[in-house]
Parts: sequence; structure tokens; C-alpha cells
Amino acid sequence: MGPLKGIRIVEFAGLGPGPFAAMLFSDMGADVLRIDRKGGRVPHKSEIIYRGRRALALDMKKPEALAVALKLVERADGLIEGFRPGVMERLGVGSEVCLSCNPRLVYGRMTGWGQTGPLASAAGHDINYMALSGALHAIGEKGHAPVPPLNLVGDFGGGALYLAFGMVCAMLEARASGRGQVIDAAMTDGVISLMSLFYGLRTVGIWNDTRGDNLLDGGAHFYCTYETKDGKWIAIGSIEPQFYTALLERTGIDDPAFGAQMDRSTWPALKEKLAAVFKTKTRDEWDAVFAGSDACYAPVLSMAEAMAHPHNVARKAFVEVDGIMQPAPAPRFSRTEALVQSPTAMTDNSAALSAWGFSDGEIDALKDSGAI
Repeated sequence: MGPLKGIRIVEFAGLGPGPFAAMLFSDMGADVLRIDRKGGRVPHKSEIIYRGRRALALDMKKPEALAVALKLVERADGLIEGFRPGVMERLGVGSEVCLSCNPRLVYGRMTGWGQTGPLASAAGHDINYMALSGALHAIGEKGHAPVPPLNLVGDFGGGALYLAFGMVCAMLEARASGRGQVIDAAMTDGVISLMSLFYGLRTVGIWNDTRGDNLLDGGAHFYCTYETKDGKWIAIGSIEPQFYTALLERTGIDDPAFGAQMDRSTWPALKEKLAAVFKTKTRDEWDAVFAGSDACYAPVLSMAEAMAHPHNVARKAFVEVDGIMQPAPAPRFSRTEALVQSPTAMTDNSAALSAWGFSDGEIDALKDSGAI
């Protein structure tokens, strides 16, 4: 019953952002069919980003398999691929071929550097795309090395989310025009877009290129993390005056030096003073101190702790599927509820092809040919 129910997506199996985008489509109700390489690795059920869709293994070296892929494309609204430029063309399923088969198709291409430019054919990973965008340089402590924020920013934020958003935009446009198009989703482009606020702040002199010296990068004493007495951590984000006042009240701080909240020159000294205060209590004790306040406080939880936190439990932010506890679909819809359609799928050629309209005779012939 998700909002994308009735949409069909063909996914050419890859790693990272492509599968994550396909998972998002499935979570929203789309019928996603993953095409694996025959004889290739099958994802384990713990690999959550492969959940919610059927899987089909094709030997793309065989003409019968290519014919199957193109038939699937004819019946699809969108296609997801995450290979280097030219790979899909060599397989016989490039964008021109697929759009000639299905003029309404939205052909989503997920790469790090994009389809054009000097680096288009170069290898890379999330950390490299972040590095080129200016984002990696901005993350970390002052005087220390840049810190990669997992692969959340490049692969998933600047990659998968922009790919999915772009494809949905193009599908909406195709309803009016009757014409599909190619989505060139480059992680570098996406991360640069995510950095819009910070490039704007830098332009007017509010942000500087010194890591850990700015309002939102841990430079400010009222927007950073602190260690507690028991070796755990808490996060403070008390930017607005009323929230900053609540921070000082709950910590019992009456030092007049804290009155100059936005004086950057005072931040290092005030951070040291605040660090000493937070070391006087355990994280649980600070939880109790800040309970019900507007100080913009939260404990820094491990993944295990996050799954058990009362707020996340109340929101049902995690769901159990096939014995695996995992993040629930997001965002929430008031009418067309988004749900995990199924666990991570093992390859089931017959079921996958049957669901997309292939007859038993066609499936048997493909088995005999070795295409599947």
C-alpha cells in the first residue's frame, strides 16, 4: 500500500548506493526486481539494503539473457545501475538501447564522479567523493585529521537519496510528456549540493576553512560532544539563546564568561570548562538532569542502545524482519503506509520472471539455454 505501489523498477545489482536506492523504492511500495550476475555472490539476509525485492540471476553473455533483460526493461518504469560509464553499454543494456525499447523509461545511473568529466572512468569510494566536494575537509577536530562520517554522506546521502529523488521527479514528468530520460546521479554532485548551506556561510565570512573552528563542526562549546564520568558521551546543540540558557541552568553554571556565547575567541576556554562539568556525572545522571528541558541535549547511543531507546521504540523506528532487527522505512505516510515488503531475497528465477509476466514455457526455455 506504499505511495509507489504500481511502479516497477529493474535494478542491476551493484554495491552501496544503488542497492540502497532500490531498497527505498521497495520500502515505498514499488515492485523492484534485482538482476544478479549468474554464479555471483548472493546477499545474506543480514544485508538489509537488499531487502524487499525479488532477485533474478542472468548470464548476460548469452543472447537469451539479454533478451530477457530488455523485456523486463520494456515493462519497467525505472532502471537503476551503478557501474562505471560504458559497462552497461558493453552488456547491451545501455541507456540508448533501453530507451529505444521503452521510451517512457527513467534510466538511473549511479556513479561517484558522474558520466562526464576527467575522473568519470576513475575508481573511487565514498571517502574520495567526499574529499573532492569539500565536505571531508570540514569534518573533524581542530588540528587533527579529517574524519570520514562512515559512508553516510557520499554513498547514501549524496548518492542514493539524490538518485531516488531524481528518478521520482523524472517519473512524474514522464506522466505528462510520455518521455523518459537518463538520470546522471554523481555522488560528488550530491555531496556538493548537501554542502549548500556551508558554501553560503563561507561566502559571507561566517564559515572558515579551519576544521573544528566553526558553529556546527564542534568548534563551539554549545554544539559538540562531551565525555561523561563513566566514559560515555553526550551531545549538546544549544544554539538559540533560550536553549543556551537552559543548558547553563541545568548544568548549574553561573560563570559570567559563558555570557559571551557567540564570541569565537572564548570558545576553546569555555569548552574546557564545560568538559570539566560534564565529567562530574555519568551519562545516565545527565539524562536525568536534562529530562524535560529545551537544552537540545541527547545521549550519544551505540547502535544497540539506539534500538532499545524508549523514543525509538515508541516510534517503531526499528522492525524485525526474518529475525533481523533493522531500520523501518522512512518517512511516515498518513494514508499509504510504507512497509518492508520482504526479507533480503535469495535468487528465485522462476518466481521473479513469473511475477513480471513470463510464462512457464518461456521460463523453461531460458533454463534450458543456460541464460538463467
